[in-house]
Parts: sequence; structure tokens; C-alpha cells
Amino acid sequence: MKNSATRSLFMALVLALSGAISVPARATGKAELDRSSQATLNKLVAKVPAAKALNTTAVAVLVFPKITKAGFMVGGQYGEGVLWKGGKAVGYYSTAGASYGLQAGAQTYGYAMFFRNERALEALTTAEGFEVGVGPSVVVMDEGMGKSTTTTNLQDDIYAFIFSQKGLMAGLGLQGNKITKLKK
Repeated sequence: MKNSATRSLFMALVLALSGAISVPARATGKAELDRSSQATLNKLVAKVPAAKALNTTAVAVLVFPKITKAGFMVGGQYGEGVLWKGGKAVGYYSTAGASYGLQAGAQTYGYAMFFRNERALEALTTAEGFEVGVGPSVVVMDEGMGKSTTTTNLQDDIYAFIFSQKGLMAGLGLQGNKITKLKK
């Protein structure tokens, strides 16, 4: 009961904070987001062997080319991305999150999620909001780990690569991240 109550309280705090965070206006249209997302995916696949291997076997890839994160004690992050399936843009998503704790700074980064099976993809496409860490297993890989991973040891549902970090964000804290389908 205590863990359930703590988790509920934490999620309520995350949702309240994510609603209170100033979300940047959607300055990019579909064409610009498609172009940026595809260019980002191409760059990642060319640079990281595991991303290249996953790209050929994944049923879909969700690419967020730029996420902005900032905070001082209370922080937030936001970015928009494209879901690619069979080489075509099939959906548009936002990622938003809030954090609370000892933190300060600002940074931008991108990430891509490779969905290895239809069940994992369905968790994203049918949910009102896909919470990272709830549902299918998500393995977060950095570029270094991605260079030493092969397809023989890639067995989980979803692999996420974080890349192109710029800026400085330091601290410890609790954080939540939710991916929501956009109506573009």
C-alpha cells in the first residue's frame, strides 16, 4: 500500500509539474519535424553500429531530434518527434517530463526509441500517454554502449539511444517522462 501511495503521489506531482512548466510553442511544422527527425536518425545509424542493426530489424522507430531540459530545483523537459514505420512518418509525439530535487542547469539532447516488436509498439500507439518505465522494457543505451552491442545480445522490447547532449545539467532528483501523441 505504501509503495502504491508513494507512486501515486509521485505521478501526481510529475503531472502537476509538467502542466506548470512552460512548454515551447510548436514552431516547427510537420515537414520540418520530418526532415529534422530523419536527418537525426540517419546520423545516429551512421555513427552507432547497434542503432544501425536495430534500425534494420525494428518494427518502428520514434525519433526526438531535440529535447530541451532546464531546471533549478524544479525542472522540466519537452520535445517533439516522429514515429517512423517502414520508412514513412506515421505519427507525431511529444515527450514531456518534470523533475524535482537538487538540480540546476539547461541542456538539449535527442533520443530515438527502437521498437522491436508489435506488442511494444502497441503500448505506445494505444496509450493515452506512454510512460517510460511502465509497460514494455526499455533499455537506455549511450553511444559508447551502442558501439559494442551486437544484434545477438539485443533481446528487449525497446532500445533508446540518447545522443547530442549540449549544455550542462547537474543534480540528483526524481523525474518522470511521458510520451503523448500529437494531433498534427
